[in-house]
Amino acid sequence: MLLSITTTRNEDSPPATDMGYLLHKNPAGVQSFDLGFGKVHVYYPEADEQRCQICVLLDVDPIGLVRGRGEHGLDQYVNDRPYVASSFLSVAMNKLFSTAMNGRSKERQELVDRPMTLSVKIAVVPCRGGEELLRRLFEPLGYTVTATRHALDNRFESWGDGPYFTVALEHEIPLQLLLQHLYVLIPVLDNDKHYWVSEDEVDKLLSRGESWLPSHPEKDLITNRYLKFQRQLTRDALARLAVEDDLDPTASEEAQDAEEQQIERPLSLNAQRLRSVLAALKASGASSVLDLGCGEGNLLRDLMKEQQFRRILGVDVSIRALERASGKLRLDRISDIQRKRIELIHGSLMYRDERLEKFDAAACVEVIEHLDQPRLQAFERVVFEFARPSTVIVTTPNSEYNVMWDTLPAGKFRHRDHRFEWSRPEFWPAPIFCTTLYVRAVAFLCPIRGLRSVAEQASDG
Repeated sequence: MLLSITTTRNEDSPPATDMGYLLHKNPAGVQSFDLGFGKVHVYYPEADEQRCQICVLLDVDPIGLVRGRGEHGLDQYVNDRPYVASSFLSVAMNKLFSTAMNGRSKERQELVDRPMTLSVKIAVVPCRGGEELLRRLFEPLGYTVTATRHALDNRFESWGDGPYFTVALEHEIPLQLLLQHLYVLIPVLDNDKHYWVSEDEVDKLLSRGESWLPSHPEKDLITNRYLKFQRQLTRDALARLAVEDDLDPTASEEAQDAEEQQIERPLSLNAQRLRSVLAALKASGASSVLDLGCGEGNLLRDLMKEQQFRRILGVDVSIRALERASGKLRLDRISDIQRKRIELIHGSLMYRDERLEKFDAAACVEVIEHLDQPRLQAFERVVFEFARPSTVIVTTPNSEYNVMWDTLPAGKFRHRDHRFEWSRPEFWPAPIFCTTLYVRAVAFLCPIRGLRSVAEQASDG
C-alpha cells in the first residue's frame, strides 16, 4: 500500500523542502523500519524548493500475519490485507510521524501551525460505503476529494466494481492536522482493524481527534467505526467529545476563562477559592486526593507543596489541558519520589471509572456549573455512588455575589459556558447532593460566606 504527501511552494511561503523539518525524515535517502507485520519504507521522489513529495510504502508480510497462530482457513491467506490502506498504515504513520502529529519540530517549531498546500494520494483504500462515505468524512474538513473506483477484475466486467478506491485529497492545512485526519479516518474507511480494540483505542482517538472531531458532523459514525461498534467504548468516547463541541474548544475555553478571570481579578476570588479548598482538604486529614476537572493544574500545584498528600490524581477530559498541567507542574523534571505522588489521567466525569476509587477526598473546583442537568446527574453518581471518597469539596459561583462587578450586566453569567449559577438557597439542597449518604462530609465554597460543611448547613434548618 502506498501513501504520498506532496506540498508545493506558494508565493511568500517557505521552501517546500521545509516539510522535512516537520516530518523528521531526511530527503537525502530511503529509510526502512521493521514493524510486527512487515516493513515500511520512506523516501522522497521529489525534494526541491518548489515541490516536495514524501512516499510511505508499506510492505505487509501476509504469511507473517498468520504464522504461529494455529490452524487457519484459506481466507487467512487469500485476502486484501497486505494490499490496501488500513489500520496497518495508521500504525506505520504513528511509528514514522508521531512527533509531527504531536505538533513538535525541534528545529523549526514555527512551521507547525502554518498552513501548507498539500495533496495526498492513497492507493488503494477499501471504502465500504462508497464514494459518498469518502466525501462525508473528508469534505467537512475542507478537503477537495477525487475518488477513482476500481473494478474487481478488468477481465470480468460482469463482476462489477469493488469497494476499492484510489483517493486524492487536496487542502491548505497544517501538516499536523492532515496526519491526524489520515490516522483516524483511514481505519474508519476500512471499517476494520488488525488488532483487538480496547480502552486504549479511546485515548488514541481522542489524542488524534480532540481538535477537530467534536465539530465533525459525522463524529458518531467515525467514533463507532473507529472503535468497531463496541458500545461501551463508543459511549465513553462520545461523552468525552461532547464536552468540547466548538471548532477550537481549547482556544474557546481559554478565551472564556480569561473573561471570567478578568471579571473576578479585582477581588482575587480564584486565589481565595484555592486557599479555602486546600485548607479544607488539609483539615479533612486526607492523604489521597482527587482533583476532578483539574484543568491546567492550579490546585494540583498547591497540593504538591503539602507533604500530607501522599497520593494525588488529576483527571480532565481535555488532553491539551493535561499537557499544560504537566508542563506547569514540571513533571518531567521533578524527583522520582515527587513523581510517584502525582498522576494525571485523561477521563470523563460522566462514566464510572475504577481509577477514581479508594481516595480519601475529592475536590471539584468550578466544574459543575459547566454541566447541564443530565450530565450533572451522571457526575453525581460517578462521585457519590461509585468513587465514594470520604470527603468531597465542591465549589461553584454564587450568583448573589455577581452584583459586586460593575462590568457584569444584570442577568449574565460570569462565564459564557456556564449552564447555571446558583444562589445559596439553590445550592442547598441541590439535586447533585441527593446521595450524600455515601460520604462522611460534603463541603462547598460560597464567595460571600466562605467554606461551610453540609452538616453545618443542615443544622441551620
